Amino acid sequence: MQRAAALVRRGCYPRTLGPWGRGQSSAAAEASAVLKVRPERSRRDRILTLESMNPQVKAVEYAVRGPIVLKAGEIELELQRGIKKPFTEVIRANIGDAQAMGQQPITFLRQVMALCTYPNLLDSPSFPEDAKKRARRILQACGGNSLGSYSASQGVNCIREDVAAYITRRDGGVPADPDNIYLTTGASDGISTILKILVSGGGKSRTGVMIPIPQYPLYSAVISELDAIQVNYYLDEDNCWALNVNELRRAVREAKEQCDPKVLCIINPGNPTGQVQSRKCIEDVIHFAWEEKLFLLADEVYQDNVYSPDCRFHSFKKVLYEMGPEYSSNVELASFHSTSKGYMGECGYRGGYMEVINLHPEIKGQLVKLLSVRLCPPVSGQAAMDIVVNPPVPGEESFEQFSREKESVLGNLAKKAKLTEDLFNQVPGIHCNPLQGAMYAFPRIFIPAKAMEAAQTHQMAPDMFYCMKLLEETGICVVPGSGFGQREGTYHFRMTILPPVEKLKTVLQKVKDFHIKFLEKYA
Repeated sequence: MQRAAALVRRGCYPRTLGPWGRGQSSAAAEASAVLKVRPERSRRDRILTLESMNPQVKAVEYAVRGPIVLKAGEIELELQRGIKKPFTEVIRANIGDAQAMGQQPITFLRQVMALCTYPNLLDSPSFPEDAKKRARRILQACGGNSLGSYSASQGVNCIREDVAAYITRRDGGVPADPDNIYLTTGASDGISTILKILVSGGGKSRTGVMIPIPQYPLYSAVISELDAIQVNYYLDEDNCWALNVNELRRAVREAKEQCDPKVLCIINPGNPTGQVQSRKCIEDVIHFAWEEKLFLLADEVYQDNVYSPDCRFHSFKKVLYEMGPEYSSNVELASFHSTSKGYMGECGYRGGYMEVINLHPEIKGQLVKLLSVRLCPPVSGQAAMDIVVNPPVPGEESFEQFSREKESVLGNLAKKAKLTEDLFNQVPGIHCNPLQGAMYAFPRIFIPAKAMEAAQTHQMAPDMFYCMKLLEETGICVVPGSGFGQREGTYHFRMTILPPVEKLKTVLQKVKDFHIKFLEKYA
């Protein structure tokens, strides 16, 4: 019977003459009889549904690429199909992607990457010797002298050495040990990895992770995924988004009623708020972490992006060591850097590192084990990170061009930061704090009561409603403040300052015109 059914499916069955001389298949008849007897099977239910999936993953939200960005993609497709809009392009000001906004790559970095990717170019006279020297050093440390090989899980040894040397230079001689350096797939990979190790317990002993509000949504997303407890501490908007230790104390005191606060995350310079912490503030935070036995995570990916003449970047590692051995030998600290921000803007390479100090020796082994599960970070990203920490130095032939390009990028960003702050503060119903660093504005916006009612009708947060209207009427894509967190009753949006100056002026003017019309419409 099984053979008959198989023959029918394949169309290969012997034909015989029926009583009226027409061709008939005995195998087909047999199979047909079998199929009549066998009950028809209903379609099997899906194993994976919204109800059966991991609830922690379902709880994850990431506003930077959330609903507003999906809507922007739909509008772009409509423009391509010729559907008329009040604008001709969508301007994606929602994410800090420098090169997508037109920033030119740093020549030296791309030269070394080209040489590493295609070593035959090492014989070309078109490339400077200092670029070739770095490419050879990186390739010699790779298996088979190729970026296409795996590296050690912690990263290529010579690159970790270069990162340690960079940190030592940056911090005025405070030593860094290559064994404490872990190369990562962007800073995000390092942050999520260290949080995986830190989160434990259940009920009131579940790990609490303190994050700033407003925050970068990576933190809330990873906390949700790990089923940890998010502990909010609020930055002081009225004081240029400063961090107040009394607010940290309030957050810890209240959190202890429902969880075990173990981790304190700091973003400096701030994202989305753009503040740069003073040395005194960092000292206070370190003392607080020492006092409360908190593991410090210092997200320092914008360390090159400081624009205010009154501000300076201070690394948590440097301040920690300068506070003396009582702190430097006891406070556990993981700090993070990336190729994606700064003056480099090499987001797509996904290069980054974390330095972890005062980690228990047995935990170091567990961390390396966890990292080994993903084999290694992209070796091309590791190479890009090496060039960031080991750039041309005075006396090398690429130094002048490299310095000129770096200063041009950072100088332009400083101009655009001031331009954005000034223009926003000329608009009734918008207030923007000084953009001391990073690459975003996070202005506070006034939303009238009628607009809030309209938002409620559309089942949207008021600032999501505002940003959706801005996108639909101007083509400008920004992220509502509710995606980053904000004090109740306040509304904001985050916008990158990366577009070229003339385009940025156009964007700011469009936002101004839209906001004034929005206030009039919902007055």
